[in-house]
Amino acid sequence: MTIIHSHSNSSSFNLAAEEYLFSERQDDILFLYVNEPSVIIGSNQVIRNEVNLNFCAENNIRVVRRMSGGGAVYHDLGNLNYCFITNKTEGKSLLSADFLLPVVEMLKLLNVPVEIGKRKDLWLQGGFKVSGTASHVSKNRELHHGTLLYDTDLDKLQKSLTVEDKDESLKGIVSVPSVVKNLKNSLQENQESSVFFQLVIEKLLMKYAPCEINSFSEVENEKIRFLQENKYENSAWTYKK
Repeated sequence: MTIIHSHSNSSSFNLAAEEYLFSERQDDILFLYVNEPSVIIGSNQVIRNEVNLNFCAENNIRVVRRMSGGGAVYHDLGNLNYCFITNKTEGKSLLSADFLLPVVEMLKLLNVPVEIGKRKDLWLQGGFKVSGTASHVSKNRELHHGTLLYDTDLDKLQKSLTVEDKDESLKGIVSVPSVVKNLKNSLQENQESSVFFQLVIEKLLMKYAPCEINSFSEVENEKIRFLQENKYENSAWTYKK
């Protein structure tokens, strides 16, 4: 397993990086990143029905469309994103939630027991969602990525994803709202997000030992930036629905 920790907080860069790793490399990868305040919508969603665009514009919240399906999610500096990209395994169901097992194991090591839900998401006891996931597959590769709410601004999360005037005539994948909670509230120690994220990385390194944190080469950075500028920051892609 190759573990890559992004140097960037740009949501468009990190989504472009996911596509690059999915399409251009053939190794098994765990990609970790933290985004600036952003709403990330699924590839087949109607943006005006999923995102409060006025609130996002007023609060400097980026809106970016990702390559995977599923519903809209909110990212900020209190949320860690994980992305597992692997070659397909013969006989393994693409509907399996097994990709979440390393995350569940890591959280248990940090004394945060979670359960896998029916939508391949993670829940705390009491019915609080702390991680949602989405997937994208091709002939040879599969990608599963998810959020991990630690100290996210839940007020902005709710307001950015609340749309009052929806156009029901427009067809697209509809987000399923859930009651969410920050993991920080379940930990005894009150740690900064960066400290907690470092603990997560250390536990994952132990899981996949011998392993070390990798970064992108300059050539890879150039290819990712090209994809970022020409797709993920292109309004034709973001507002295609």
